[in-house]
This record gives sequence, C-alpha cells and structure tokens, in this order.
Amino acid sequence: MQKLIVSALAAVMALSASAAKKSAAKLQFDASKGVAGSVEMPSGRVNYTAYTRLYFVTNVEDTTYQYVNVFVPEGATQQSPIFLKTNVGGYMPSAPGYPSAGDATGMALQRGYVVAIPGSRGRSSYVTKGKKKIYNGKAPAAILDLKAAIRYLRYVDKEMPGDAEKIITDGTSAGGAMSALMGATGNNPAYDSYLKAMGAADERDDVFASVCYCPITDLSHADMAYEWLYGQTDSRKANDEAHRQVTKELTALFPDYINSLGLKKKDGTLLTADNYLSYIKEELIRSAQIAKDAGATIPDSIGFTISSDKGTFAPINGGAGLPDLSQLPADMAKNLKEGKLPPKQVGEYVTGLDMDKYLNYVANKTPLKSAPAFDALGVAGNEASGENDEFGDVNNTPANFTDYSASKNGKTVSAKVKEEEYLLNPMEQIGQQGVTVAPHWYIRHGSIDRDTAFPVALNLATKLENEGKDVNFLLAWNRPHSGDYALNELFEWLAKITK
Repeated sequence: MQKLIVSALAAVMALSASAAKKSAAKLQFDASKGVAGSVEMPSGRVNYTAYTRLYFVTNVEDTTYQYVNVFVPEGATQQSPIFLKTNVGGYMPSAPGYPSAGDATGMALQRGYVVAIPGSRGRSSYVTKGKKKIYNGKAPAAILDLKAAIRYLRYVDKEMPGDAEKIITDGTSAGGAMSALMGATGNNPAYDSYLKAMGAADERDDVFASVCYCPITDLSHADMAYEWLYGQTDSRKANDEAHRQVTKELTALFPDYINSLGLKKKDGTLLTADNYLSYIKEELIRSAQIAKDAGATIPDSIGFTISSDKGTFAPINGGAGLPDLSQLPADMAKNLKEGKLPPKQVGEYVTGLDMDKYLNYVANKTPLKSAPAFDALGVAGNEASGENDEFGDVNNTPANFTDYSASKNGKTVSAKVKEEEYLLNPMEQIGQQGVTVAPHWYIRHGSIDRDTAFPVALNLATKLENEGKDVNFLLAWNRPHSGDYALNELFEWLAKITK
C-alpha cells in the first residue's frame, strides 16, 4: 500500500513539475569555474573558491532554489569534510546562500571544511502554468531537494574537493528537522520515485553526521507532547473552555505514544509515561549543572534546588559517577577522569527541580502556542498554522495532518497527507530496513525553548542512542529557540568524529 501511495504522489509531483522546467542534459561541475571570495571572521579573513548555481537535478522545476553553492577554503583537499548548511525556517523556501561569520558556515571554512549551502523549495513556493499558480513546495519538497543536493555532491565527488563520505548537515528549527531527516532517512527507497522524477543523481543520500538545533519534527505527535508538558501551567489554565478541553484531550493521548516507543535510558531503564517527566527533569538538572560549573547564576525562583553538600547527589560532580565528559571543557574532563573534583562554592550543586515552577517559568519567558500548537486548523476556532500550510495541496489549501485535529473537522487524514507526514518524520524511519542512519548526531534544544515540547528532541536523541548511534544531546542552558550557538563546542566535537 505504501509503495502505491508513493508512486501516486510521485506522479502528481511529476505532473506539477512539467509546468515549469529548466531541463539540463546532465548534472555538471567544472572545477575551472570557481570564483575567489572570502569571509571576514573575528580571527581574520578566510579565503575560498566559490562554485555557485550548481543545479542538483536535471529537471529543474524552480531555478530560484534547486541548486547548491559550494565554497572550498584554501588548503582543502579531497579528504576535507563537507559541511552542508540548510537555512530552512518555518518550512518556507530557502535560497542557496553564502558563508557568514554569523553562523556555523564561517567557522566551518575557518576549520578547513568544504561548505555546501543548498536551496530548497518550501510551503510558499509555486510555479505558474498559464495564469494559474501551482504550489510545488509543499511536503515533502524540501527534503527531496536536500537529498538531491547530497546525491549531487556524491556524483561529483571525484572532481570537487571535499569528502562526500563525510557530509555533515546542519539546520535550525524546521531546518533542524531537515537536518534530522537527512541524517535519519538515508537511502530510504520511499523517496526514490520522487528523486528519479526530479532527475536527481543515481547515488546514495546517507550522511556522516547531523547537527540539529531545536528540530521541529515528529509533527504527528508534537501536539500531544506540547499539551502533556505544558497543560498544567498557569497559561493553559487561563485559556477558554474550548481550548482547555483540547489540552485535556491531547494530554491524554501522550502516554500511549510514549509507552509504544519502547525507549530506554542509558542505564537500560524502560521509559514510560510514569517516569518520563523525571527523565526530562534529569536532563534539565544536567544542563543547569554544566552551566553552573561554567559560572552561570541560577536563581532559586525558577525551581532548582541547590546544595553545597558534596555527598549529595549531583549529576555532574560527586555522588553519581562521572558525567558525559564530552559535554565538558577538556581540562575539566581530564580532572574528573583523574578523580579531581573542582573546588566548589556554597550552593553550587544542583540537586533537584520543581517541574511545575520551571515550566511556568518557560511559559512566562515566551507565551505558549495555541492549543493545538501545530495541527491547529479548525480546532477550537483556530486558523491554519504553518504546518497545516506545509501539508497543503498544489492549490495552496491547508490540511490537517493528525487524526485528532481532522476528527474535530469531521474528516479523516488523507492517505496522501499520511504519506507526506511519514516522509517528513525521522522518528518513523529510524531503524527501518533499508534505511541508513547517520552514525553521529549533535542535537540541541534550548532549556527555555517552547516552540516545540522537550520530548520531541529528547525522543529523537534517545531513539538514536537506543539504535547504537553516537549522540551528543543537551537541553542547552537558558537558550531560547535558536541555533548555531556554542560553535567552539560544536567544532571540537566535529574534530573528534572526523579525525
């Protein structure tokens, strides 16, 4: 059944693609056509050779987005890792860009990485046929374009500097979801018919590592996670009766979902709805302790309990074994390995957390999204969200994508939308036969980021760990919805996995 749906959707995509194509005889790369450029970094100028407007499909449907820009720093070789940055935000179209000192691309060049910045269509993209607009960037167009870019980099690997076996993806928010998808869906045959219709290279599309900042993903379960986490906050209690009922109903759906995943903590403990809140609490305490060891001030008012007793349980120092040393500065990690605890001041051990108080703190920092947070269309009077738009049709009509919200409108989710949601959901593809998952993952979600609930990123990280992948995860202390921060830390991790 799934193959039939995929074939049907691919046929629809091929039909819309015929509206405006820029056909090319073949995928091309000419090493002689590079143009010198540079980016000014705080430590000095980094020179590179730029190769731009490299179309990654032969049936180019949108000349604004369906190409990649590649930047080769001085000294790069065929063995240099490739840092692939997607600038997708809000599931909107993303034009190919240039390196910047303001994000990870500048530092990647400075560290000797070849940088690739592909474009991709998004939910507002369209082509025209006569006087009619055909919206061709709805799900799953963005991930298809990004996969095609990866295939292109493999196709020209011998001619272009950089190692296509060491592609590292990076993205934030919906771009974080795209980075997660690139890492979690490598070579899944479910995408093949689409990619073939686009004229993508007949190459693999798995990657070496994925860097995911605050990934907005697992959309079919994100609403229930959001209400389960924030449903008891003062903000939710102040809603009108219709929205309080939505919160109550979605909250009730979350336990069955968590229990169905069969996730386990590092110590082998099965994660269930009964202990999941404690799991989140442990991660927040770990984040707070790392921040405190680095000199952060944590006020008592937001829910943390502080102790100066070295015998008291503290996730980072004393009492509970060593922390994840990869999360700490090298000198601190070395001392801990040797059993040398750093000197402590009174109150430096984070020993507990009042979750109700902390979640109210998060909700007060940035107002919560409506209920439902993602599949809002037609529920309790809500208008369509960006995610409803993402699953819309070629006429730009938004759609529900969860059974819960569709039922509120007296409808069911179409087979087409269900398939699109699957193609945009890494959680549903990790561990599937025929799928190559990236071996290395760097996942960050801010500890005050309420754009999606903590379980979304935490479930992704935990499932990957359970599959035996190398996962560096943190609910980054005091970070809102944002990405490409703590870049020295990121590139120290990348140096370890790429050496």
